[in-house]
Amino acid sequence: MTGLSDIEVRTIDGSVRTIADFGSKVLLIVNVASKCGFTPQYAGLEALQRRFSARGFDVLGFPCDQFGHQEPGDEAEIKNFCALHYGVTFPMFAKIEVNGDNAHPLYRALKKAAPGLLGTQAIKWNFTKFLVGRDGRVLRRYAPNEKPEDIAGDIEKALG
Repeated sequence: MTGLSDIEVRTIDGSVRTIADFGSKVLLIVNVASKCGFTPQYAGLEALQRRFSARGFDVLGFPCDQFGHQEPGDEAEIKNFCALHYGVTFPMFAKIEVNGDNAHPLYRALKKAAPGLLGTQAIKWNFTKFLVGRDGRVLRRYAPNEKPEDIAGDIEKALG
């Protein structure tokens, strides 16, 4: 793994992990929200998790409330919402900020490694996705409107 490996993240249940804990898996890291127009993408993300997890893949969901107050709940409410409405089995994490002075170190590293359109580093909205290879290198950034099912081919290639 590269520069992402030592970054600590807090799970939705409160335990602390590092990205290295996911070993040599291919990861799709997504800032999520439960009251967003893109929230139905949870279903597609879960479908990717179920399709590819046995081959060494995980979706990692990071709730964020920086865009239109679309993730107002606490971790317990978020976890319940995801399980009840979308049957989410992929790892979920504590709420974070993805932009600004309090941006989580993971998102600082992701944005630096894969800037957006015209080189901007800011996350524009919920459900921005980052595909990370087995070696921990950020392979690609996807806009919020890119559907999870449209990323399946890139995941397939990353899995080898």
